[in-house]
Amino acid sequence: MRVGKVWSSRCVASKRCHRSSNHAVAMKPARSTHLIVITLLLSVFAIVHARDKAATLPKIRIISVGGTIDSTAAERTNLANYGGDSPRIPVEKMVQQLPELKSVAEVSVEEDMLPKGGPGRTMATVLKVAKRVNEIFEKEPDITGIVITQGTNNLEESAYFLDLTVHSNKTVVFVGAQRPSTALSSDGWLNLYNAIRIAAAPESANRGVLLAMNDEINAARDVKKTAAYRVEAFQSPGLGFLGYADPDKVVYYRMPTRRHTINSEFNASTIDTLPQVDVQYSYLEASGAPIDALVAEGAKGIVVDGSGAGSPSAEQDAAIKRAQEKGVIVVATTRTGTGRVLETIARKKSGVIPGDNLTPQKARILLQLALTKTSDPLEIKRMFDEY
Repeated sequence: MRVGKVWSSRCVASKRCHRSSNHAVAMKPARSTHLIVITLLLSVFAIVHARDKAATLPKIRIISVGGTIDSTAAERTNLANYGGDSPRIPVEKMVQQLPELKSVAEVSVEEDMLPKGGPGRTMATVLKVAKRVNEIFEKEPDITGIVITQGTNNLEESAYFLDLTVHSNKTVVFVGAQRPSTALSSDGWLNLYNAIRIAAAPESANRGVLLAMNDEINAARDVKKTAAYRVEAFQSPGLGFLGYADPDKVVYYRMPTRRHTINSEFNASTIDTLPQVDVQYSYLEASGAPIDALVAEGAKGIVVDGSGAGSPSAEQDAAIKRAQEKGVIVVATTRTGTGRVLETIARKKSGVIPGDNLTPQKARILLQLALTKTSDPLEIKRMFDEY
């Protein structure tokens, strides 16, 4: 009986083991099916999440106007002798080579606003770009911001013109480079990446047109190029940067206070041509003959970049009076690079309009726009006080 019990127990145990083994075998296909279903669901979720994320990314348009940023050279150590007949890298290709942008914005590119074989960049080119920016914001409301790539020689002038003539509170960022795209430690790639980050950042809106290079964000009105080759060339002397494109986020510390963009009385969409306005530099014994010549050529306005607090030479002063007699508007700026030109008793008596703290090249742009509205010196002075 004991043997029987033992045999019977073993038999029972064996049957249990057999049933357990069969159950495990039966469970394997079910578990595999569950794993496949879960994997498929996770894949679908990931695709939907990626699609939704892409749909919510800000849309940034790039307008290319040439310059060092998309220039190439034969050698990577060539930092100065490039351009000319050398091939340019399309900005679209630069965007494609910045995969980091996929998590920042949905980027589209308009290439080559600068006509080939033409006179180069002119105010007509700048006006064309300004009109196009107005058109994009009007016809494509889903565009969050616009980045404009351009050569740095006149970058600050283009930026200021758009600051005065683009009628939108959306972000416009000008960006360039001090080294060609092929150079060792080229600055253009990071500048472009940061410019797109800045244009995509909600905090950038309502600050007017921006100029962003070397991680630094400048107001279009205040910025100037201060060095020929250094990557930190663009500064806002006496006023400082608006903010920075830091690795973790775009951060701002101040707001522009002068009228710009949406609050400007100037609109590129309603302007076809700009009057001739020229700049004269003052120095000891500077001749007044160039001013006479420019007036004879048809200049409607003259900006005199005076010494000290904005003073012309004696000969220039006489030429200014002759110009004013012919209805030419004269504005005074200072060659010192910082500080305001004030309306002193003598300047008020002379009829010369103080240019505040604008550089001569920016005073020229504001005077050009002012002359599209009026030739009244008092009205033009108001504009220099407000812009």
